[in-house]
Amino acid sequence: MTVLAREIMTPSVKAVPQSWTMDQFTRFLTDHEITGSPVINDEGRIVGIATLKDVAEFRWSSSRPSDAEQQLTPEEQQEARRLRMFIFEEMGKLPVEVRDIMTPIVVSVAEDTPVREIADLMMEEHLHRIFVTHEGEVTGIITTYDMLKLISDNSLTQRCLP
Repeated sequence: MTVLAREIMTPSVKAVPQSWTMDQFTRFLTDHEITGSPVINDEGRIVGIATLKDVAEFRWSSSRPSDAEQQLTPEEQQEARRLRMFIFEEMGKLPVEVRDIMTPIVVSVAEDTPVREIADLMMEEHLHRIFVTHEGEVTGIITTYDMLKLISDNSLTQRCLP
């Protein structure tokens, strides 16, 4: 008997508003001991996903020199670095919202999708979380942690074998 998405999904999906600041978002993730969350619009519909990786990439890319700067003279590079740091400091005064860092693509599977297909999709797309839906509504989420349940639960493991 095949293991289905509904059997391993986490049914409580903790979503965040797209208007939250990055600071609110990181506090939320820390408080809930999770690394990512769906992002919802004002109507409560999921419009994307945001993760700690998105926060880190935003902060890293804001302070990193561009490839074009490598073509500058040392003096021009120093001035560009000074301007970049000024801009980064000023940006820090404005709240960056979740909508600014989220990935707007939402990947989902139906509740009756076999976990083998989900594993293939997660590997192929390099995903750590996939939403589970029933009749167009999100009913849960499957993370890499949920997939590990297949290995740790002998009865589920046996059902996954061909």
